[in-house]
Amino acid sequence: MPLRLRSPLPSLEGAVAWLNTPEPTETEGPIQPGRPLLVHFWAVSCGLCKEAMPRVNEWRDRYGPRGLQVLAIHMPLEKADTDLDRIREAVEQLGLTQPVAVDSRLSISDRFQNQFTPAYYVFDGEGQLRHFQAGAQGLDLVEQRIERVLEEAGG
Repeated sequence: MPLRLRSPLPSLEGAVAWLNTPEPTETEGPIQPGRPLLVHFWAVSCGLCKEAMPRVNEWRDRYGPRGLQVLAIHMPLEKADTDLDRIREAVEQLGLTQPVAVDSRLSISDRFQNQFTPAYYVFDGEGQLRHFQAGAQGLDLVEQRIERVLEEAGG
């Protein structure tokens, strides 16, 4: 069962690699506190993820200037999904410019209690979960929640 609404953002420690961002340190990471955040789980072997990625990239580009942060977490579904070169290639092909955590050991996925790809978690500026959606359906609901948390944050 995924995180419950109003749960705090879980730790992002445990990635085997970070793409599009420097390796996080104890004092600095890919996420700035106080800003809304969309976390999306995906996998290179997930067809639905690939189909939805243009929409995620659109949200990143449209809502980023209003304060939305976007973080991709690559959660492998099969052994071949742990190939870092394959993941890097997919990141480039899919146009991901947001930070990407490669979660090959499922450390981050387990803390999110996430078992789905694609999956979308919308956190408000206080780091509380405001919406969860899994699968290819419901992307309009994700976007509505993004807009709402941005409005609440003054963005």
